[in-house]
Amino acid sequence: MPAINVSKATREQDHEQSRASTVFDLAEMPLRELNQALHNLTPGSNETAWEVLNPKGSHSVAVGVDQPITIDVRGSVGYYCGGMNDGSAITVHGSAGSITVKGDASQYAGATGRGGLLVIEGNASSRCGISMKGIDIVVHGNIGHMSAFMAQSGNLVVLGDAGDALGDSIYEARLFVRGKVESLGADCIAKEMRPEHLELLQGLLDRAGATGVKAAEFKRYGSARMLYNFNIDNADAY
Repeated sequence: MPAINVSKATREQDHEQSRASTVFDLAEMPLRELNQALHNLTPGSNETAWEVLNPKGSHSVAVGVDQPITIDVRGSVGYYCGGMNDGSAITVHGSAGSITVKGDASQYAGATGRGGLLVIEGNASSRCGISMKGIDIVVHGNIGHMSAFMAQSGNLVVLGDAGDALGDSIYEARLFVRGKVESLGADCIAKEMRPEHLELLQGLLDRAGATGVKAAEFKRYGSARMLYNFNIDNADAY
């Protein structure tokens, strides 16, 4: 059988089709179907690019994703967008409740995040990064009160200012703030910025597109480790 010649145009067309996004229009399909489809993905799936249209402020968009895919959300979303994300790259083209945001984020951005990088190019509201468990969060603007409450691990980077009670009851997460901090929460203290922290922070800033911002401009905050075990001398802090 003679060899079959595939034209360059055909090969390029096939390549583009393989890269085509799976599109979910939330004006026509219920959110539950989107999240179920994302949960049904298995390792090695060729559905690696997803596009979500007309979210219209919906809560819990693209929650619980555990595969290395890309999701572009075209519009604004509500709370918990990308919650419990493990490995996917989510970009919200609008304002959002959480995840990589081309604008401002609402409350609880990155809450309980277990991995990955969340970039907020505007400001984040209250409770940013609460109970974070390994996620890296970079906020180009300011964050609201009670951010990093009970943050267990990971890094929260704030190029602007932080509100009241930053890092209240914090465990081992690292907080880096460039601007002023309104107040620190229970058991959160200022800490020495050592060379390894400068290196880590500069890497996060570069990945988050914070052009021209230097790690040396930040202060580090973390746990005083006084609340790990109950001590009557520290009762007023509980």
